[in-house]
Formats: sequence, C-alpha cells, structure tokens
Amino acid sequence: MPTTSSTSTAALVAALQERTARALPAEHVVHLGGWWLRHSPGCAWWSAAVLAHEELAAEPLAERVGRAERFHAGYGGTARFQISPASPDQLDALLAGRGYRRESPMSLRTAPLDGARVGAVGAHLPVSVADQADPGWFDTWFAVHGAGLDREAERRVLDRLDRPCGYASVALDGEVVSVGRVVLDDRWAGIFGMATRRHARGRGAARLVLGALAGWAGRRGAHQLYLQVDEDNTAAHGLYTRAGFTELAAYHYRTAP
Repeated sequence: MPTTSSTSTAALVAALQERTARALPAEHVVHLGGWWLRHSPGCAWWSAAVLAHEELAAEPLAERVGRAERFHAGYGGTARFQISPASPDQLDALLAGRGYRRESPMSLRTAPLDGARVGAVGAHLPVSVADQADPGWFDTWFAVHGAGLDREAERRVLDRLDRPCGYASVALDGEVVSVGRVVLDDRWAGIFGMATRRHARGRGAARLVLGALAGWAGRRGAHQLYLQVDEDNTAAHGLYTRAGFTELAAYHYRTAP
C-alpha cells in the first residue's frame, strides 16, 4: 500500500509534469481522465509523450494503453509514455511486456525560490529578460537544441503559450550566446530552454540566465522553481545543484517498438 509520503510525492510530480505540458503546449491534446494524449508534429518527441497520471477502475489499464496507441497511430506517430511516480503502478511492466524500450532517464528537480543560490557569477556579461522570444533568443536556442526539429513547428509551441513567460538572454560581443525561459503557473515557475553556444561555455552565462529567470519569477509572485534535466547531463546537474535544486523524482520514457 502506498505511504502518505509517496502519495504526496506522486501528486506533486503529476502536478509539475502537467505544468510542463502547459509550458510546452502540444498542437493536439486529448484528455482521458488524468491521461494526456499529445501530438506535436515537427517538435521534440518528449513533448508528445503520454502523461499517464490516473487509472480509472472502470477501464483496464491495457485498454487505456490501446487507446493511447490508436491516438498516436492516427497521426502516423510512435506511442511514447512518460513513466514516473505519478503513473499507474503496473504501467511500466505492462509496456515492457509489449516490447516498449526503456529510454531517456530524467530527473525532476525543485528549489524554493527564496533559497535558490543563483546570481553574480558572470555578472560582467549583459543579461536581459523579455516577455517574448526575439530572433536572437530563438536562434541561440535552436542552434543548441534544434537538430532534427522543424524550426517553425518549435516556434509555434511558444506562440501557443497562455501562461506568463520570461525569456532571458546573455550577450557576448553583441551576440546572444546563452538563453533560457521561465513559465509561471500558480506560484510555481518552470525553467525551460536553457542553452549556451559552445564557444561561450565556462564563463558563467548559464548561471546568470538562471538567476535572471528566478528574479523574474520572484517579482511575479512565484514561490518555487522546478525543472527537468537528463540524467547524463553532468554539466547541467552541477549548475542546478549549486543553485539549490534537489531531486523530487526520477522518471523515464517507454517507446513503442
């Protein structure tokens, strides 16, 4: 039987992952109880992964998985599920039995905004925060993360946002070299899109971006920060640990064969 602590963690994980889905809005979304079926052609695959956050007793789990598979098949896509403490207990094993590959281990991390240790490193570099992504911001993000993606499709993701959002940029010799964005959603602020051009790394730009985003969120009433990071991204882990983020939960994905 789940403990009160594990139930509370699962509920918070689900809430933060759903905030993430609103911060990275898919083009097509269908809600099945607590499940979010998503499709975003041309965008990063994880933005279209199924969020499976509740299991209705009236519908067997395998049938609900089948409905999600048919949703993705209808768009010519591949079914992927995000597996976290918020997922039904038997979902991971069921998908493994159907031949789904286990991929992309991730860490969901949080920090109290008043305790986040971000700031002065790299303060000699100019930093700004805007309410929209200008061309310099988007060009830098896409240069770092856009391989294999559709530029216009990713731009439309930002256009679909309906939450307050801040876009931080650091410039070096007139060139935008480091960016990130923050999305405010009911006292929580999510950090997304952190990217630094290769030739500008190691100069504190990313920490300066993180500090600017935290300041933007704090001035607008946020109390907590959250973010997701790849388990194998050691540089990002170091940055976020030094900034006061701790792991709330690990999660991974299952991808259909």
